[in-house]
Amino acid sequence: MMRDHYVFSNGALKRKHNTIYYINQDGQQKPLPVEKIRNLHVFGEVEFNTKLLNYLSQYDICVHVYNYYGFYAGTYYPREKSVSGFLLVNQAEHYTHKYKRLYLAHSFMQGAVHHMLRNLRRHKEQTAEAVKIIEKELFEMQTCTDISSLMGKEGQIRKSYYQAFNKILKQDIGFEKREKHPPRDPLNAMISFGNSLMYQIVLSEIYRTTLNPTVSYLHEPSTKRFSLCLDLAEIFKPLIVDPIIFSLINKRSITKKHFEYLEGEICFLNEEGKKRFIRAWEERLKSSVMHRALKRKTSYRYLIRLECYKLIKHLIGDDVYKPLKAWW
Repeated sequence: MMRDHYVFSNGALKRKHNTIYYINQDGQQKPLPVEKIRNLHVFGEVEFNTKLLNYLSQYDICVHVYNYYGFYAGTYYPREKSVSGFLLVNQAEHYTHKYKRLYLAHSFMQGAVHHMLRNLRRHKEQTAEAVKIIEKELFEMQTCTDISSLMGKEGQIRKSYYQAFNKILKQDIGFEKREKHPPRDPLNAMISFGNSLMYQIVLSEIYRTTLNPTVSYLHEPSTKRFSLCLDLAEIFKPLIVDPIIFSLINKRSITKKHFEYLEGEICFLNEEGKKRFIRAWEERLKSSVMHRALKRKTSYRYLIRLECYKLIKHLIGDDVYKPLKAWW
């Protein structure tokens, strides 16, 4: 079974013949099953060279690099093997056409808000007021006729959504507002860490299709980022990341002792905190639901790939895109 591999400690990754070895600081070697690895996530200070990267490219393995604090730094993205000029032209045309772009942007937001409300309704006694506010904002969102107003409405919805976290969480790990750059408290640190993982998983699934990750619809395409990942991640962050955070905090699997501060301001998960989050993350991605259309069990990870395929069908005119809205 294909899986992601995470490297936390310092050392080196090297290729020897047709095997990849992780070598720790004591010189001990551990072989990695390259044919079973989907993505490599590097959190420690790890050395590797072009010989290794060339070998990883043969297996279509993406290498996602994070800094010491767990913040995403960049991705080694192998040469695209699944390319389609026809799809790229259509993908760009849906961006340049105002109403085609707006339809997709609205669709991504509808999927996102559906899952936000789904989370809050599971705690309806504590979050009834927030649900009412978000439902009103969702109704008003339908009248947005440009991207900027839609993003403005998205910001208002997320503000109400995040404020409701304080009523769901059982530990004293609340927050006043969402702070990304940088996160200044444990809850913001967990959200940022989970969202970073989400972006990289979406990127790795897009890589395995013919979509171009730089052409997006809700978020503005720009240099130095894969903005389509941000679009699709909007649907899955409240479906996958946020329930993990609720569970880890309410079950006290993660507490304040799993966080550290840089200069008393920047908050981040320590190594043990990251490991606990990632264990819950991998369990969530492997869990499955009975898919209504496919008539078989489908993992949460594969739901992301299916969303890419649905978008492709829309872009080439085979089917109208409808965002995933969890029915289970």
